[in-house]
Parts: sequence; C-alpha cells; structure tokens
Amino acid sequence: MDTHAHDRRRFLALGAALAATPLLSACGTGFGGGDDKSDGSAADDVTGSFDWKREKGTTVKALLNKHPYTDALIADLKSFTEKTGIEVEYDVFPEDNYFDKLTVDLSSGRASYDVFMLGAYMVWQYGPPGWLEDLGPWMRNSSATAAEWDQADFFPNLLQADQWSLKAGAPLGQGGQYALPWGWETNVVAYNTDVFRKLGLRPAETFDELRDIAGTIKRKAPGAGFDGMYGIAVRGSRSWATIHPGFMTMYARNGLKDFTVEDGRLTPAMNSPEAVAFTRDWAAMVKQGGPPSWTSYTWYQCSSDLGAKKAGMLFDADTAAYFQAVEGASPASGRIAFHPGPKGPDGSLATNMWIWSLGMNARSRKKSAAWLFLQWATGKEHLREGAIRHNHIDPVRKSIADDPAYKDKMKHLPGFIETFETVVDQTRIQFTPQEQFFDATTSWAAALQEIYGGQGAKPVLDDLAGDLAGKLG
Repeated sequence: MDTHAHDRRRFLALGAALAATPLLSACGTGFGGGDDKSDGSAADDVTGSFDWKREKGTTVKALLNKHPYTDALIADLKSFTEKTGIEVEYDVFPEDNYFDKLTVDLSSGRASYDVFMLGAYMVWQYGPPGWLEDLGPWMRNSSATAAEWDQADFFPNLLQADQWSLKAGAPLGQGGQYALPWGWETNVVAYNTDVFRKLGLRPAETFDELRDIAGTIKRKAPGAGFDGMYGIAVRGSRSWATIHPGFMTMYARNGLKDFTVEDGRLTPAMNSPEAVAFTRDWAAMVKQGGPPSWTSYTWYQCSSDLGAKKAGMLFDADTAAYFQAVEGASPASGRIAFHPGPKGPDGSLATNMWIWSLGMNARSRKKSAAWLFLQWATGKEHLREGAIRHNHIDPVRKSIADDPAYKDKMKHLPGFIETFETVVDQTRIQFTPQEQFFDATTSWAAALQEIYGGQGAKPVLDDLAGDLAGKLG
C-alpha cells in the first residue's frame, strides 16, 4: 500500500552523506538517446547470445520494503531460481526505517545489497552521488537483455519517471535510466456509494464541486444515518507525503508549478497568485469538510477512515482505497467506487503518482546476475502473476492492464478500471526534479498546516518561497 509517509528525519542521514560524497559522473546515456556508447558500463562485458543461465550458481542480495508487491515477489522467487539458477537472499524492513537502512548502506559504499526497492523521487537523491547503476546500457545490450522483456510494453511515462540527467530542474525522461518501474499508484477519488446515493450526490467534476460535496457530506451525513462521517480524507501531517497525492494532483490540474526553471536556476512558484488562491481553497475545503484532527493524518488514517465509513470521500492513492474496497476488508467494502476526480479549469486530468521502482547498486560486484533479477522482477510473467494472484494492483505494463484475467479480477470494484484507463496516460511526476525535494515538500506541508490553522495564505507562502530560494541559491 501507499505507505511512504516517512518524514524529513528519514533523510538527515542522506543529506550528511551527500555533503560528504563527491559527485560521480553518470555512466552512459538514456535508453532512448540513440547513443550505443555506455562509457565503460559493466553491461559491455556481457556478449554472445542471451542466456538466462549465464550466472547460474550466483547469489544476489536484495533489500526490500514490507509491501504487498514484496509479498508477491517473495511468493514467486522459486520460479526465478528455476529459470536462472540464481539464488536470492533478501532482507525486508518496514517503511518507517527502510529508507534509513538503504541510505546508510548506499552512502557507506559497502554494497551489502545488489538490488533494492526505491521510489522514483529517491532517484533525485541517490543518483547524483553515483549510488545507482545506469540501467540504460543493460537495456540496450541484446546479449544482456532477453527479447521477451519487451521494453515497449511499459507505459512510457512510468519508464521516463525513473530516467533523469542528474541536473536539478532538468525534465524527467532524459539521461540515465536509474531504476525500473515495478508498481505504481495514481491519485484519484474514491467515495462511499451509500452516502452519495442517500444524499443525491454525484462525483465532482470540478474543484469547486469537490469542496461543496465535502462540506455537504460533513453537514448532512450524520442526519442521514452516517454517524460521525465527514466529507473528504486527504493527508495533513507535517511530511513531504502530504503534498504528493491529492494536493499535488489538483495543484497540477490547475496548471500550477512547484518551481519554475530558467537557465538551470530553480525559482519557487508556490506563492504565485494562482497558487496562493488554490492553496487557500484547499485548506478551506479541509476545514469545512475534512476530519477534525487533519494535521496528524497520514495515508493510514485516510484509508482507514474510508473503510470505517468515517470519510465520504478519499483523494489519495487508488491502492489506499483498493485495500478497503475488496470484499470483507472493511465495513465499507462493497460500497466504494472510484472516479478520476475533478478536472482543472481547462479540463486537465494531470495526475501525480508514486512509483515503487527497482534499482541496482552501482557498487555491486554481481551486476550481471542483478540485471537478470531486475529483468525477471519487472518482466511480463512475474508481474502478471503478481497482478492476478496477488495484490500488485496498478500494472506498469500495458499487456497486463489489457489482460482479461486482470480486468476480471478488478471488475467488482465500480469505476476502478475506467478510472485507471482515464488517467494512466496523464499520470506523471508533477514535481520538478531536484535534490532538496524532501526538505522542500516537508516545509510546504508545514506551510499548509499554518494556512489551515488560520494564517494568511500569501504571507505564509511568500515566507516559504523565500526560505526555499535561499536554500537553492
């Protein structure tokens, strides 16, 4: 599930490591650049015909976050070993200390792990110091990569989210491929069909409608038999994770930017007049239609409240609603439907996303075997198994999203497939890539709390922008 709610403290060790680690030049070019040079990548050492058994007898070590995707992987590892002769040893940590463990290991240079899970945003932290292997040369080498891996089968926006030039402010989709998409989450609206039917409501098509519906549910639901129900669950804790799901999705649909980039220089833009107005309206929506203890809300409280019939709507990761919607999972299961959420003024359905990705340690001594593992873990066979037999919900591959067995599994969830298909091509990372992402968005969440608490949106956001400009300067 979308459990990435660790806060600023999780990256203090990373910041120290970055300050102490010299930048290394990136290895190779992006997979789409048309340049076959790989600048001495270990991928060059793999020649001849492709062979799944070429590293038979090798052991690869993986660091994994506790997650349904991990459960699906571990359940299927036997098939990887049978296919390759490679054994996989793994450590699994809960997310509240997973990234601490990964950051410390990468910064130490010990290479205790050959492969690991990471979010696409972490490429912005782990890529510049040279900790991540550029997978582009491996992908381009037909001796190293099986034809059936079929790179073209990935949704292109997901591959591009893990591809970057390592230059602050530079767009994604250029440069090295520093991780592979493995599982992802789009941010949409889920709602309780019972309360919508009872109050005669329809899913919001505009942000103004969303605010009105949230307020209406909070006022009228208790009198209609939904005791204690409020209108909308969105994250509110002082964490970067508060900004990236519903807030950033609606922010982007309004055509707003976190930073502008000119001549490679980043300028904070969250205090533009339009951004100030939107942020004021978002805080007002939460005040009028959200939970009373909103400033403590993480993904867990949002998801749980939808399932417990405390929240009439959820604007967050589709998986956060999915795990409440499946049969028998919660009091609201069978009564949750999905909707793309409000459009922007120009009809935009730009949507922010989270991607769980898989990367390779640039210092691994078993890169050939590690690449075979990454191919298998992101390949059609395993990901189809994970989607159909386990809870690998949002497919990163088009063939699985179109698979009749996958659609049959999801058809009992009203609107899920239709919502996925509506937003998949418009879902991207809506933030500007830069190394201070986590600190900047954590400060942004703190500013949002201040506005919710009654402080003026313009002075708060002006202060935020000034503070960030000083740090980036």
